[in-house]
Amino acid sequence: MRGADSSLARRALDGRDPLPGTAGFAGQVDSRLVRDVLGRQPLFSERDDPETWSFDHRDLSDPVAVPPGHARHMTGESAGRDESVWELPDPPVATDREDALARVRNAVSESVRSVDDDGLAVAFSGGVDSAVVAAGVPDAPCYVAGFEGSHDIAAARDAADAMGRDLRVVELSHDALERAVPEIVDALGRTNPMDVQIVLPLYLLAEQVAADGYDRLAVGQGADELFGGYAKVAKAPDDPRVEAETVRGAARELIHTLPDQLERDVLVLRAAGVEPVAPLLHDRVVDAALPLPGELLVDGDRRKVALREAAKDSIPESVAEANKKAVQYGTYASRELDRLARQAGFKRRIDNHVEKYVRSLLE
Repeated sequence: MRGADSSLARRALDGRDPLPGTAGFAGQVDSRLVRDVLGRQPLFSERDDPETWSFDHRDLSDPVAVPPGHARHMTGESAGRDESVWELPDPPVATDREDALARVRNAVSESVRSVDDDGLAVAFSGGVDSAVVAAGVPDAPCYVAGFEGSHDIAAARDAADAMGRDLRVVELSHDALERAVPEIVDALGRTNPMDVQIVLPLYLLAEQVAADGYDRLAVGQGADELFGGYAKVAKAPDDPRVEAETVRGAARELIHTLPDQLERDVLVLRAAGVEPVAPLLHDRVVDAALPLPGELLVDGDRRKVALREAAKDSIPESVAEANKKAVQYGTYASRELDRLARQAGFKRRIDNHVEKYVRSLLE
């Protein structure tokens, strides 16, 4: 069992409690394989033999992921059947603004401050998510990855200066990207360019963290989904990328994409040699975020309103209010992978030119 002991997971299973007070869990409980409601811990079993299972799909010959919020029966007539056990709560919208903010503030503070900093480093991009996490572990070193001149390196340096933190820069290169891509694809089992671009800087950063002697990496994953950090949430219902008719509905829609994203991120970080620690995905933070009204998610051009307000207790306002780009753009990983593809002869006029380049690196 990962993420919780088996007795806690059994209580959550018996009581159908989707948020039992963990940052995710997965593993075997009696004769069932269980995975938490947000899929924060990946879990796989053999397609025709559910008694053979692993946290890493590469250990299996024909792996099938256990769906989030489900229990997979391992034996008997039901062997291989997935039973829905937990559903993400859908609480009423909070009507008291100050009370809602206080719940977020307390949940975030307790979660980041409860992280054990032994063997820990922080993935630090200069945005509010990673800064809040870093503030909870003041003795842990902060790392940022990116190409020279990238937005993330500049933002991280500004934020580290404002917070009085040392910063270690992992400078990316074309050689590093070409080497890392096949390793990432092996860890993921995916060649989708967006997935590869997103995790490239994270993987190379984590490799350096592991080389420096740290075995755990604190990350800010989950904050964008829980607190309305995406442009398509802010533009709902006019943005065709979401189906929801409200900001709150769009945010909830994005929360349901977390299992796929977290499987990707966790597998890549473990392949790089570190165990991810994601305090902003703790159940108490999820529980505080779910009732937030739309105006505490997005207010005009300001996104993640509640998180930014909560963050001001622990980080400078300039950092709490800083805007940052998505990691694949802020580090230039997307731009430079596209450049490498074109240099290798995979021109933009070719359909899926970056994915074809990614596949060529596997040969």
